[in-house]
Formats: sequence, C-alpha cells, structure tokens
Amino acid sequence: MNDETALFARLERLAAALERLAAPAPAEPDFGAAEAFIWQPEREGFEPVGQVNRVSLELLKGLEAVAPQLAENTERFACRLPTNNALLWGARGMGKSSLVKAVHADVRARLQKELRAQGSDLKLVEIHREDVGSLPRCLALLRKSPHRFIVFCDDLSFDKEDTSYKSLKAVLEGGIEGRPENVIFYATSNRRHLMPREMVENERSTAINPSEAVEEKVSLSDRFGLWLGFHNCSQDAFLDMVRGYAAHYRLKIKDDELVREALEWSIGRGARSGRVAWQFTQALAGRLCKRLEP
Repeated sequence: MNDETALFARLERLAAALERLAAPAPAEPDFGAAEAFIWQPEREGFEPVGQVNRVSLELLKGLEAVAPQLAENTERFACRLPTNNALLWGARGMGKSSLVKAVHADVRARLQKELRAQGSDLKLVEIHREDVGSLPRCLALLRKSPHRFIVFCDDLSFDKEDTSYKSLKAVLEGGIEGRPENVIFYATSNRRHLMPREMVENERSTAINPSEAVEEKVSLSDRFGLWLGFHNCSQDAFLDMVRGYAAHYRLKIKDDELVREALEWSIGRGARSGRVAWQFTQALAGRLCKRLEP
C-alpha cells in the first residue's frame, strides 16, 4: 500500500467517524398524525396533540361581535382566498385563545369535504411566546406541506430588551419570502400594541427621534390586518355564560340557586369573565358529582 492509498483510507475513516458524530437529519413532519401540533424548535419538529383542550363555539357567550369575524376570516383561508393575520387583544379570561381553538374546530368540521377535495386539511400549530424567534424555521417546514396551517401564539407580548419581534415583523409582512400562502398567524395578547405602556414612554423619552423609535415597535401590530377587541363582561353576560355551561353539561340546579352561587363566586374572585364562569362551572360540577365530558 503506497502513501497515497493509506492517506485516502485514513480520510475515509475520518469522514465515517464525523458522520457518526453528526446529529441525524430531522425527520419529515407527519402532519397526518393529528389535527393540532406544538412547534418544538430544539429538534425542529412538531409534537402532535392527541386531544385539543377547547370548548365548542356555541358555548362561548358574549363574543357575538368578534366570533363571526374570526370564523369568516378562517373560512376564507381554508378556501384559499385572501385573508389577514389576526390579533385578538383585550381583557384577561374573556375567551381569546378559546375562540381561536373553537373556530378552528368549527371551520374544519364544516369544510371537511372541500378540504379533502383539495387534498389538504386545516391544522392548528401552537408556537410558544419564547420560541417566536424560531418562527422562520417553523414556517420553512410548513411551506412544503399541502395542508393549511393556523399558527397560533397565545399571550404574545414583548418586553423592553426583547428583539424577537423583529423576526415576527419580517415573517408577517415585509420579508423577501413573507408568510407562506398556506399559513395564517393568529395571536392573543392583553396589549393592543404588544408592548407595555412604559416601554412606549421610555422609547419616546430616550430616542433621538421619538416618533420613529416608537413606530418601529408599534408597527408590529400593524402587520395584523384583523384586530378583534375583547372587553370586560357585564353581570348579565357572565350569567349567560354560566347558564350556557350548566345547560350544556346538564347540571341539575335551580336557576335562582345557580345565579346566587355564580355571583358569590365572581365576587370572591373579584372578576367576571369567561374564565371565571368556567372555573365556577367546574367547582359546581364537582360538588354535584357530575363529570364534564368533552
């Protein structure tokens, strides 16, 4: 064996060793495994969700002004028509994330035949707030799929030192590739402009050109063509929610008792909202030894 042959043999062994040390290529996502997934940026994969935690659309009371708008936007997206990214903002516990999940299920069920004819399905992909910086990698994988995807980020907001909003801005609109045609982005937030008031005031007070500094961050919310506001509910709306849950789950209790206990519960919590109504319903069902079946 001459020196050149020996050198080639060593190089081949070295290359084989490096291949064994290298991380395996990520597997192609199997979007047929479920209707909903959670984006896992560490392994660049999608974790299937066996059963989505949601309530049916008919149980979401007090959302008559916003639910039809989100449903219509989602239906157009499923039918491959032009649609807008949506920002659901406002009071805590008023059903923002519940509405996204309920609308996904409702539209997917109603348009099942049309979607099958297209050879696709309407999928829900949740991305956690702290993983927004990896959104471009997530969309690159979704772009290759024949399915339609609602990418959903719950409780989206940005703090003073956070710069990941710039990645989101480029993805939603303005980047070279932009948002894939088969993807729409829905986000919920307690803040209309996705950043706290003190952050706006600080940017305005310290910048050379205050309006430009604030505009860069506020312009993120402008990328959402559909804004849906959620506001604190009245006592009547709160009781409608409680009555709706009680009727749906067949909780055997007189209406006057239901009203009295629900109001006592809300006073104890210091709030009236859809979340408080659901928590009261769970407590009531437990006391009545009644299971809340999906």
